[in-house]
Amino acid sequence: MTGTSWRPRPMLLAVLAAFALAVTGCGGGGDGDKNGSAGAGQEGQGGQGGAYSSDGSPAPKEGAPLPKVQPVQVRPLVGRWVGAGPTKDYFVFRADGSGAWMARGRALWKGQVIPDGANKFRFSWEGRDPQQASYWGVTLESGGRKLVFGGTNQTYTKVAS
Repeated sequence: MTGTSWRPRPMLLAVLAAFALAVTGCGGGGDGDKNGSAGAGQEGQGGQGGAYSSDGSPAPKEGAPLPKVQPVQVRPLVGRWVGAGPTKDYFVFRADGSGAWMARGRALWKGQVIPDGANKFRFSWEGRDPQQASYWGVTLESGGRKLVFGGTNQTYTKVAS
């Protein structure tokens, strides 16, 4: 590192964010429900079979039920948003509020987008509304021309589909 400061590469940030979210139980797919989400772990955080309470019963999922999202609430997000980094990761959002974060042909997250104030949207987790994971969502900036993902603070630009 001669003469320049070290900065992590976007791919490293994406991998670290995905790992951190997987370890902490935030982010990722849904529970295969009608919202088009597909789970990384089908129930709870335990992968196959799900998480269980100490008495052996399935652990309750965290978060509130998903709110009903109207197309007008997510209209500014609809489309494909591409990152500038070498990983060529991108977000894609549909009018029904479903979305995905993709990189190298793999879904890093699939689920529901939940409006969270002016130009802010949080992401569902395991088919539920986490209601608090502010870093697991996006904010629209520059009059809706730029999208900033809270998990990596990376900026994405909307592209024609």
